[in-house]
Amino acid sequence: MTSKPFKITVVDDFSKAPYGRYPADSEFCGENFRKRILAPRLREYDRVHVILDGYNRYGRSFLDEAFGGLIREEGFTAAELEKKLTYSHSLIKSIEKVIAERIDAAEKSRQ
Repeated sequence: MTSKPFKITVVDDFSKAPYGRYPADSEFCGENFRKRILAPRLREYDRVHVILDGYNRYGRSFLDEAFGGLIREEGFTAAELEKKLTYSHSLIKSIEKVIAERIDAAEKSRQ
């Protein structure tokens, strides 16, 4: 496989305004992003990069379900994600920190 990561741009590939944890909250929730886009790409590609630019109001529940849910619901480990998954928001670095925290918390609860 190529060493170049597969890129997912949330606002182009999923929704201009992702919101909520579950489908009851919004069609464009963290669970749907994880199930429909992120987890399948992580299984298909060696490396995946998620670009979060273009939207500045990601909720903790969306991020937790999308990224922490990779461990809780999809069977990935934090070590696997560290090798396969990168993510960035060029303007709001706190979004990146929340994702790292949610992955770490999910890994701790898995152990």
